[in-house]
Amino acid sequence: MSAPPEHPAARPYPEAERLDLVDDLHGHRILDPYRWLEDPDDPRTVTWSAAQDDLARAQLDALPGRAALGARLEELLAAGAVSVPLWRAGRRFFSRRDPGGEHAVVLVRDPGPDGPGTGPERVLLDPMAIDPSGLTTLDSWVPDLEGRRLAYQLSVGGDEQSVLHVLDVADGSPVEGPIDRCHYSSIAWRDGGAEFFYVRKVAPEEVPEGEQDFHRRVWRHRVGTDPDTDELVTGPGLYDDHTYYGARLSRDGRWLLVSGSIGTARKDSIWIAELDGDAAVPELTPILTQDDDVQAMMWVERDGLLYAVTTDGAPRWRLVVTDPRTPGREHWRELVAEDPESVLEGARWLEPAPGSGDEPLLVLARARHAVGEVALHGVDGSPRGTVTLPGPGSLTGLSVPDRDTPELWGRLWVGWTDLVTPPAVHRGDRTGSLVLDTPSPGRVAGGRTEAEPTGRVDPVPDVRSEQRAFTSADGTTVRMFVVTPATGDGPWPVLMTGYGGFGISREPAYNTTALAWAAAGGAYVLVSLRGGGEEGAAWHRAGKRESKQNVFDDLHAAAETLIADGTTTPERLAISGGSNGGLLVGAALVQRPDLYRAVACSAPLLDMVRYERFSLGRTWNEEYGTADDATELGWLLSYSPYHHVTAGTEYPAVLFTVFDSDTRVDPCHARKMCAALQAATTGDPATDPILLRRETDVGHGARSVSRSVALSVDTMAFLAARTGLELT
Repeated sequence: MSAPPEHPAARPYPEAERLDLVDDLHGHRILDPYRWLEDPDDPRTVTWSAAQDDLARAQLDALPGRAALGARLEELLAAGAVSVPLWRAGRRFFSRRDPGGEHAVVLVRDPGPDGPGTGPERVLLDPMAIDPSGLTTLDSWVPDLEGRRLAYQLSVGGDEQSVLHVLDVADGSPVEGPIDRCHYSSIAWRDGGAEFFYVRKVAPEEVPEGEQDFHRRVWRHRVGTDPDTDELVTGPGLYDDHTYYGARLSRDGRWLLVSGSIGTARKDSIWIAELDGDAAVPELTPILTQDDDVQAMMWVERDGLLYAVTTDGAPRWRLVVTDPRTPGREHWRELVAEDPESVLEGARWLEPAPGSGDEPLLVLARARHAVGEVALHGVDGSPRGTVTLPGPGSLTGLSVPDRDTPELWGRLWVGWTDLVTPPAVHRGDRTGSLVLDTPSPGRVAGGRTEAEPTGRVDPVPDVRSEQRAFTSADGTTVRMFVVTPATGDGPWPVLMTGYGGFGISREPAYNTTALAWAAAGGAYVLVSLRGGGEEGAAWHRAGKRESKQNVFDDLHAAAETLIADGTTTPERLAISGGSNGGLLVGAALVQRPDLYRAVACSAPLLDMVRYERFSLGRTWNEEYGTADDATELGWLLSYSPYHHVTAGTEYPAVLFTVFDSDTRVDPCHARKMCAALQAATTGDPATDPILLRRETDVGHGARSVSRSVALSVDTMAFLAARTGLELT
């Protein structure tokens, strides 16, 4: 009888040379034994990466329940998604992903016999028609003010290097493009659709080598002309290194607003200029600078006044107004004060129905402890009621008719979802009541829409969802959303996640991972960690720079709370995070290896001493600090996951997932951390493996549905196998 085949886990990890390399930074001796893995073209890296590919694929393919999990995820994703409408002169523009669709498509409905936007829908943009491989993604799109032209941006292979095109809405024919170097560009159309303002990176040959991603300019472009002849928009202090810009025009084309933020710093510079027809753009006048240290979203409304949603004197944001001719902070008049318990996220102007005699209203989008709300206010700021949403969830959009569609004035559209309900669009008015406007593309547990869906989820997972509060290490109250099976009290296998950075809020939105995990008998947890924006700007500041440890403490406290209340046990607790969330779980696993059974760490930052040297890292030092400063290096070293891997420790099972086309976070972070953990852990590679899963032709952002399913299957099956969740 022949011997049984060797299990893949019985093989040793791929060999990784350990260098005796020590840096001396500000008096700190910093070991970096796997620096050679920073170079993807080093023959050692190529050989090592290929061996890791083989090891990961062999282990992941052997996990139980993969087929059932994949089928379940596809069923849940078949619910699809739909956006709120964007109105342009009677045309209704929107995006929708139908069941079986790899990407969302952009559609338009022309005016019809029953009024604006009631004609047959037409597909304007379908990424799969452009590229059947699914590797081309639609980064953004915006129609002109008359709804006759549509500007859109495409990326290929995950590189996010957006290329700008313009098409004719009537027949879909190309008008112009491609215009390259439009990564992170906004488009501000002028009246008539003959020109727009946009953002474009400086030509590569005009900047130092390695600086190509960090220099942008705002331009005025006339459709059909050579972009190299575009008019440069100028103003004092406008073009600092690695500033991200946005451009916005008033509806009458009179006022141009340009915003800028250096890297990911949560403070805005804003400039304004009054335009004079076809004359050259005058030099912009500053309204805010980085020294003001506030955030603001500014626009000129239909009444000709300049409005701003701002953190000026209000960490949870407030609404102010002034005359655009006197835009400075000293002239701002408060309309809606800061709410101490909710975050103001945006505002829309709601025109009254013609002939109704009603006053215009301001529609305010809020989030109360990450749960969406919509409030109505008079133009004097006084409360006028609220909009009744389908339940505790989050807003996916808020829109009103444009100036040129008066037949619909008085109406508003709200996109809404929660953890167990696919996004749907609801229509309302000044009474605050909502009705379903567009049939939900799908219906799952907790769905509250009555329209027949275009995609069905059957059988529906029977789950319950709630928000819980707990206390972190320093006494701060933190909240988490918990999805569990509808019956039973645990302990369950738990998959916990969070983000905790850059002021980004993780709100309760439809989540196929949560539903699939709970349907299999587990519990899913989303934690509103400090460092995010769930409780405003102060919440963000409490989890960045020298306070970054608060984020990790919040996650540990959430885990300990779930264990103490019987929701789970350490043996059944997995954590998952990506990007900054990858840093989160990377720090968690080295700080508390006893607390977590398995870890999924995707596109992570892990070497916090050298992170600024790679990809867009230098744009994040306002969030984390810089190793060039002795004090800030101390912050980084206090938690940098790569530098806290300790030999002889029994680490939990870890799956790193990386993407070679990632232009934001370099995969070298995960390579180095993987090698360090594989060398250090005393865990059994059969039960607590350290694996690296790599994809070569996708990046940090959007991807096709099939690729999303494949990644989710590998990740969830890996975590389920370690926490005792049976995927059958």
